[in-house]
Amino acid sequence: MENQLQRGLKERHITLIALGSAIGVGLFLGSSSSIKLAGPGIMLSYLFCGIILFFILRALGEMAVHHPVAGSFSQYANDYLGNLAGYITGWNYWFVWVITCMTELTAVGIYMEFWFPEVPRWIWILAALIIMMSFNFLQVSAYGELEFWFALIKIIAIIFMIIIGLAMILFGFGNNGVPTGISNLWEHGGFLPNGLEGVLMSFQMVMFAFLGIEMIGVTAGEAKDPEKTLPRAINSTLLRILIFYVGALFVILSIYPWNEIGTSGSPFVLTFDKIGIPAAAGIINFVVLTAALSSCNTGIFSSGRMLYNLSHNGQAPKAFGTLNKKGVPFRGVMVTSAVLLFGVLLNYLVPAQVFTWIASISTFGALLTWFIILLAQWRFRKSITPEQQKNIKFKTPLYPLSTFIAGAFLIFVAILLGYYPDTRIALIVGPLWVAILVIAYYAANLNKRQNEAEVKET
Repeated sequence: MENQLQRGLKERHITLIALGSAIGVGLFLGSSSSIKLAGPGIMLSYLFCGIILFFILRALGEMAVHHPVAGSFSQYANDYLGNLAGYITGWNYWFVWVITCMTELTAVGIYMEFWFPEVPRWIWILAALIIMMSFNFLQVSAYGELEFWFALIKIIAIIFMIIIGLAMILFGFGNNGVPTGISNLWEHGGFLPNGLEGVLMSFQMVMFAFLGIEMIGVTAGEAKDPEKTLPRAINSTLLRILIFYVGALFVILSIYPWNEIGTSGSPFVLTFDKIGIPAAAGIINFVVLTAALSSCNTGIFSSGRMLYNLSHNGQAPKAFGTLNKKGVPFRGVMVTSAVLLFGVLLNYLVPAQVFTWIASISTFGALLTWFIILLAQWRFRKSITPEQQKNIKFKTPLYPLSTFIAGAFLIFVAILLGYYPDTRIALIVGPLWVAILVIAYYAANLNKRQNEAEVKET
C-alpha cells in the first residue's frame, strides 16, 4: 500500500473539474425557477454571486498554494481553527457530496428512461454507480482525463447554444431571417420585473448553482506543480463560469420572454428546437445525463479524499488513510459508494418529504463550507508574521475587506433561506446536523481517552 497521493492532475484537469462541478443540471433544467424570481435581472445575480465566489476561491487558493493537501479546507480548518472545526468541515462536506450524488444518480435513472422507458430505473442507477466507482479506482490522472471529457461535453453544448442564439439575435438564423434583437430583456415588465427583491430572493438558488466550485481546492493534493497550476486554474475558472452562465442566460432571455420560460420545457431544448434540430430533446438529454454522471464522479472523488484526510487527522477510522498501488484512497471510495447504494434505496422507500429534509443538509452544508474557508483564511493570516504575509505567493485581492464582504454575504443568504417555507427547513435541519457532528466528535474523543486510560492501566 502507498501512503502518499499521486500528483497526476494537470492544469486542464483541475480547471475542467471545477467547471464541471459548478456547471451542472441546474443550468440546463433548473435555471427557469430562478428566472421566475428575478426575470432578466438574474444575470446580475450570477454576476454578483460570481464575484463573491471569486473571493472565496482566492481565499482557498491562498492556503492551497501555501500548503497543498488532499483534505483542502478540512485540513485548513483543522490547522487554523482547531480539531473540532476540521472534524465538522470534513464530515459535513463528505455528507454534502453523498447527498448530491444520491440525487444525481436518481437523475441518471430518469434521463435513461427517455430512451428506454421499459427498463426499470433502478437498473440504470445501479449501473451508473458501479461505473463511477470503477472510474474512481483508476489512477488520478485517468480520473482527471475522464472528468475533463465529461465537463467538455457540457461546455461545448453551452458554447454551441450561445453561438446559435447570437446568430438568431443578430441575423435571424432559425427565425426566417428576422433578427430577434434583445428587446425581450426590458419588455414584459422591465429588466427587473419583480424589483430588487426578486434579485435578492434569487441569490440562494444562484449560490447553490455554484456548489462544487471549491473542488479546485480538493485537487491540490494531487496537482502537478500546484504553485503554478492552482493560481492559473482558479483565476480562469470563475471567469469562464460567468461567461457560460451569464452568456447562456443573456441569449435565452433575449430570444424568449422571461415570463414564458419554464412553461414549455428546458430553454436549451427550445433554442435547439427553434433552428430545426429534430433531435433537440435527445441532445439535451444526453448533455444532462453526462452532467449528472460528472457530478457523481466528482462527488465520489472528493468524498474519498475527505475520508483519507480525516483518517490522517485521527478523525475517521485508520482504514480510510491507506491507498492502493495506484495512489487511490480505495476504502473511502468503496464506503462512499456503499452509502450511495443505500441512499438510492432510501429514495424509493421513504416519502419525498423525508428526502427533502436530508437534501436540506446539503444546502446548509454548502454555505457552511464556504464560510469556514473564509474563517480559516483569516486565521491563517493571523498565524503568520507581517513579513511572511508579504511573501504569500497567491494573495487574495482586497484582503481583509474581500473576506469580510464574502462572509457577510454568506450570512445574508443563510437568512434568506428562512424567507421561503420550502427552504426554511434548511435552517432547522442544518444546525441540527452540525450539533450531531459536535456530539459525535466529543463522544469519539471520550472513547479514545477511555481506551488510552485502559491501555495505561494494563
